[in-house]
Amino acid sequence: MKRYLIFAAIGPFIGGFLLLVMTTYQSGYWTDADGGEVAKLLVVFVKSLQYNYLFGIVPSLMFGAIDDILMHVKRITPVVRMLIVGAVAFVGAALMYASHGSESGAVQFILYGLVGLIPGVITSWLAHKYAEELYVPARPVSQH
Repeated sequence: MKRYLIFAAIGPFIGGFLLLVMTTYQSGYWTDADGGEVAKLLVVFVKSLQYNYLFGIVPSLMFGAIDDILMHVKRITPVVRMLIVGAVAFVGAALMYASHGSESGAVQFILYGLVGLIPGVITSWLAHKYAEELYVPARPVSQH
């Protein structure tokens, strides 16, 4: 249960912020920088945070489910699991966001893919660090 809470709480937060940064980068917002853009960006982020959770919680929980399934495969190490979750999130975010808009191409595919990759890897690492219970096999009861 902790694993899903980590994915639901942190995934949309990081993903929404990265999506905002990537969108502003693509629109040329940072080329005419006069110093107050970071404050404006943070204000927009705070105002749009509710929408980040509204639209980002289901994909984050899906990536949490993938992480949970892969956790039960004993041959997959935590690092490989983080990379698999990140790769699936990369492809999902890139297909969701990069093909829309006036510009589409390899740069947009990679930038928007990072919107999924970074939160996917971070939340998978946090779930590994804080949500995994160590499996201790039960001792058999002796029959006297």
